[in-house]
Amino acid sequence: MLRPGAKFYLCGVVMNQLNSIILEGNVVKKAVLSKPTAGFVVCKFPLAVNRKTKSPDGEQHEEVSYFDIETYGEMAEKCSKYCDKGQGIRVVGRLKQSRWKENDVSKSKIYVVAEHVEYKFHKPKPEEVAQAAEEKAEVTEQAAAEAAAESAPEAPAEASKTQEVIAAEKAAEEATVF
Repeated sequence: MLRPGAKFYLCGVVMNQLNSIILEGNVVKKAVLSKPTAGFVVCKFPLAVNRKTKSPDGEQHEEVSYFDIETYGEMAEKCSKYCDKGQGIRVVGRLKQSRWKENDVSKSKIYVVAEHVEYKFHKPKPEEVAQAAEEKAEVTEQAAAEAAAESAPEAPAEASKTQEVIAAEKAAEEATVF
């Protein structure tokens, strides 16, 4: 049995103890930001990690593991902004154990302290793409109208005709002349 503080040796070299974890999964619910003390920010959210396996008889199984994630400081603020339900992320961090007593019963909880969080690319749904295109078109039309209004002072009615109206009038004239 190892005594506390014992050193591990490999080929005569002292080995450091390692506490590192990498998880990829989806955020289960919106991240919650809290400020327990002045100047200290904590963000907590659960992460679901799926693992698909195939049994020897060919049947597929899916195993889901849930992990509680905590981030601190500036990273906590970013996670509270970007970690929405369903968002795919990669977390690099370490395990931490909290211990406490409740009614003379010792309890503990292990969670992941994130030291680095990467956000996976979110492929937008077709309706999100269509909505974004409509919004962009509206903004472009408004900007073009404002630019035209600023650059051209009071113009005669002939100059204010749109390209479509002018093209239609030309087509009408050409159609009547044989």
